[in-house]
Amino acid sequence: MGESLRELRERAGLSQAQLAARSGVAQPNIAAYESGRRHPSAAMVDRLQAAMRPLPREALERHRDELKDLASEFGLSNIRVFGSVGQGTDTTESDLDILVTRSPNIGLLAIAEFTIAAEELLGVPVDVVTDGGLPMDHPIRQSAVAA
Repeated sequence: MGESLRELRERAGLSQAQLAARSGVAQPNIAAYESGRRHPSAAMVDRLQAAMRPLPREALERHRDELKDLASEFGLSNIRVFGSVGQGTDTTESDLDILVTRSPNIGLLAIAEFTIAAEELLGVPVDVVTDGGLPMDHPIRQSAVAA
């Protein structure tokens, strides 16, 4: 591992306690790994690194305006979130579910390109649904909240 565990944790903006809560590893063990008193196994390093990934809601908070600008470039507007992010239950394993309105003549290719660009911007998996074919009482429309 090029960077130390402490450097990775700090770059992720997490305290030892936050990393402990996300990873299920006791905070004293994390402190021992960071100080060199204990050496984590490869599996433990993988577990801790996975826990340092941003939550989709955190990625959205950091890049909200950029995501809206990006969507506009692809002819998409009215960005809303649903699923675990909309409910505030997302984890480091969650994706970001986005509901959008597409401009006329915007097709599937543009939506796919936007999805890829959004994933690159946010650093988390993204799933995009357009609202055009969803009835007004569809559960996605009902649960979606402004991004």
